[in-house]
Amino acid sequence: MSAETRKAETEVLLEYLQGQRDHVLGTLDGLTEEEMHRAMLPSGWTFLGLIQHLAIDVEHFWFTAVVGGKGIDLDRRGNAWQVAADASSSSIIDLYRQEARHSDAVIAATPLTNAPAWWPEGLFGSWRLHDLREVILHVITETACHTGHLDAARELLDGRQWMVLTE
Repeated sequence: MSAETRKAETEVLLEYLQGQRDHVLGTLDGLTEEEMHRAMLPSGWTFLGLIQHLAIDVEHFWFTAVVGGKGIDLDRRGNAWQVAADASSSSIIDLYRQEARHSDAVIAATPLTNAPAWWPEGLFGSWRLHDLREVILHVITETACHTGHLDAARELLDGRQWMVLTE
């Protein structure tokens, strides 16, 4: 595969990842501070908790720690789903945007065929991602899954739907 083809593939993967990120943030448009902190399911997750999870457990974990090799202490990382009551929605959204920018920089600097620089041994059993390409695809999938959660929660909250196809 030529360098030009690899670059084109990276650009396509980044476009799809950015599309999911944009959908995540678009789902939050118009929510009040109180709504961003409101528990939407019996498990207690909030809109902000899900955004913080995407920033820390998805963007930071997979790109900074796993791909970039800046491993983290899994016993000390805390529960990213839990947002402090006094945390502002803008601070959590800014964190997500910042982690996405950093992820993009890691992706730009790393060949798609590079193996993870760090792997959290024992965390996932025998399951393993083998290269940056698989990590990006995993993050696209995880982000898309959580985007669906946000869509459903938003519709439950105020009836807003992201995209509705009609006949």
